[in-house]
Amino acid sequence: MKQARPLTITNGRIATPDGIADGGIRLVDGLIDAVGDVAAQDGDETVDARGRLIAPGLVDLGVFAIDKPAFHFGGITRAALMPDQSPPLDLPSRVSYIAKSGKPDLWVHPLAAATRDLAGSEIAEIALMREAGARAVATGRGWIADSGAMLRLLQYAAMLDMVVIAHAEDAALVGSGVATSGEVATRRGLPSAPPQAEAIAIARDLALAEMAGARIHFRQVTTRAGLDLIRNAKARGASVTCGVTPAHFMLSDLATVDFRTFARLSPPLRSEDDRQAVRGAIADGTIDVIASGHDPRGPEDKRLPFSDAEPGMAGAETLLAMTLSLVRDEVIDLPRAVAMLCTAPARILGVEAGVLELGKEADIAIVDIDKPWIIQSEKMAATAGNTPFDGQPTQGRVTALYKDGVAIDI
Repeated sequence: MKQARPLTITNGRIATPDGIADGGIRLVDGLIDAVGDVAAQDGDETVDARGRLIAPGLVDLGVFAIDKPAFHFGGITRAALMPDQSPPLDLPSRVSYIAKSGKPDLWVHPLAAATRDLAGSEIAEIALMREAGARAVATGRGWIADSGAMLRLLQYAAMLDMVVIAHAEDAALVGSGVATSGEVATRRGLPSAPPQAEAIAIARDLALAEMAGARIHFRQVTTRAGLDLIRNAKARGASVTCGVTPAHFMLSDLATVDFRTFARLSPPLRSEDDRQAVRGAIADGTIDVIASGHDPRGPEDKRLPFSDAEPGMAGAETLLAMTLSLVRDEVIDLPRAVAMLCTAPARILGVEAGVLELGKEADIAIVDIDKPWIIQSEKMAATAGNTPFDGQPTQGRVTALYKDGVAIDI
């Protein structure tokens, strides 16, 4: 997919690292050629943004399935795919296939499995997978219980200058738990796990990462104790980042009281105190990334008793709108929302995107941040509409999307 002729988008509000400003953008040969006070040149295609936000295409860090229509609806132009596939992404050939799979209108960045078959013991051939297109290493849905194996992984990744994306739950403490220990789980009779399982996993992995001199990203941090550990580690200069999904700043474990399996997630929904801690950590910069955790599950996985249902939610289509709710609630401002959805994940993956700067790839979303719509699971573009936000009114929609300067149907 090659841009046929230059494109100039005018009369917009531009989201740049320095803030939001009136102006436009010019795209030439798939790259950003000019930003700010731009005018169309002879032969340019022109688009009037009509005062809407001109932002980078979203970079979704850590999805479990690729749903092009859902991603395009949500303004996502790049997605980092978790290694938990069938078969897992633990061989260079599999990584290479995935790296080519979404092009030209969606770039998929495979995350290399940290261990063979994601079993948590034998380190996979990470260097070969990096050559095949892997942008980072990930432990997948699970925690590597063997501290020696985790240290070797971190040392290997540090040598290769690759970030390790870790799942933060001590598996021995989680066991068969499907909910967070507390009043809600007790009253509903659900198998539960202590929230401290997250902090214990983070504490160990942080210590090992600092020993190894490695970069580590915790894909989801959802408890006050876990966030305090991240905050303290950043204060002492550790190379650590973390993310969260909208469910954990929008919902608490009260969403599970009627046993709706759309609220069966991993990690599980937390207490209201932890939800407020997540929002505070987004506000103060402790949390770097908001990602969708896109994991569509059909009726065969969700229309089951709560304890038997598979965790996961279809999050790509609601990612932008839920993040914009933080702007309306004055938790963060609009430039920070763009940074969490675009700039920070692109920086972690090491890709030339996620920011409106000269020479960067022309992945552009035009966003009507006030456009109202209602989330309806049965009308979602994803392969399954398992969202805990079903029926919720919201605001913020992508009205136009460009990948490498070429318009994408949404």
